[in-house]
Amino acid sequence: MLARDDQDSLKRTPLHGLHVSLGGKMVPFAGYDMPVQYPAGVLKEHLHTRASAGLFDVSHMGQIALRPKSGSVEDAARALERLVPQDIVAIAPGRQRYAQFTNPDGGILDDLMVANFGDHLFLVVNAACKDADEAHLRANLSSDCVIEPLADRALIALQGPKAEAALAKLCAEAPAMKFMDSGPRKVAGIDCFVSRSGYTGEDGFEISVPAADAERLAKALLDNPDVLPIGLGARDSLRLEAGLCLYGHDIDTATTPVEAALEWSVQKSRRSGGARAGGFPGAEKILAHFDHGAARRRVGLLAQGRAPVREGALLFADGAGGGPIGQVTSGGFGPSLNAPVAMGYVPTSQSALGTNLFAEVRGQRLAVQVAAMPFVKNTYKR
Repeated sequence: MLARDDQDSLKRTPLHGLHVSLGGKMVPFAGYDMPVQYPAGVLKEHLHTRASAGLFDVSHMGQIALRPKSGSVEDAARALERLVPQDIVAIAPGRQRYAQFTNPDGGILDDLMVANFGDHLFLVVNAACKDADEAHLRANLSSDCVIEPLADRALIALQGPKAEAALAKLCAEAPAMKFMDSGPRKVAGIDCFVSRSGYTGEDGFEISVPAADAERLAKALLDNPDVLPIGLGARDSLRLEAGLCLYGHDIDTATTPVEAALEWSVQKSRRSGGARAGGFPGAEKILAHFDHGAARRRVGLLAQGRAPVREGALLFADGAGGGPIGQVTSGGFGPSLNAPVAMGYVPTSQSALGTNLFAEVRGQRLAVQVAAMPFVKNTYKR
């Protein structure tokens, strides 16, 4: 348990009071006091999100407006391309794209979402990295852009097959949105930023709302019997089943996008031979990985038994002898599969689907097999 002084030092999101009133079990996460689960429990919350709709508080994440001093959003996009390997110029107004800040060694400083709001870019970054990300932007882009942290906004996610119907009652424009559409929308009469995206593998939305209106909006969504509040526990098991990376675990400053199996996120225009190839931190190493391959790779892993294989478990090629060849970075029980699932890094030579490996769990080597991700088919509305 945290001491009271430590508990009091944690930040609170604008929905903190609502979490407590709903019986949320509060835990420290990225410097915030956050709900890990509600009385229904992680298993039921997970399965409810897959079958219906779940509401998540992700207000601890950072929201930043990147405003071009020239007035042209393309100038902001070109400036941001100095820090990420993605094609930001090609993001059409009203659309968003997944990206990574990289370092000079090709490692990932953070992963983020970048949306084009027509006259500026809107960024969502991870909670634990948001101060460093803001400093990184200021140090590198201040000559071209005004960097404006949007600290007075909350962020909530509505995820699951009934998310569209639930949001449509408060936002008439929601059903027309496609996966990765993003921009200003009225929700329950409140000026919000809405994207059709999320972190569960399910169809759904993320809604940036003024902090003062966050609780009213959350309650309006929760008034729908199809929508339940969901904590960090189920958020983690849902994203694991979806094969999605968690920063600081599956990706970090020592991992390139290619090693992380995120090649799909780097457009051809930024790769070797592309119109704007390179020009981002670590480009030499990252492009070499594209051109010649990387020595290791993130893979999905399915355990052959029932015992969960957790983060940190060492991976072996042999069931008896030999040293470790890799390590699990995320793992646990997959409620939708009713089976353990994990992700980790192995030599590329042993990353093919169906490769049999062994994970060390409580001193024993348990059989695991390299498997396709996502473990649960995604349901994004394309």
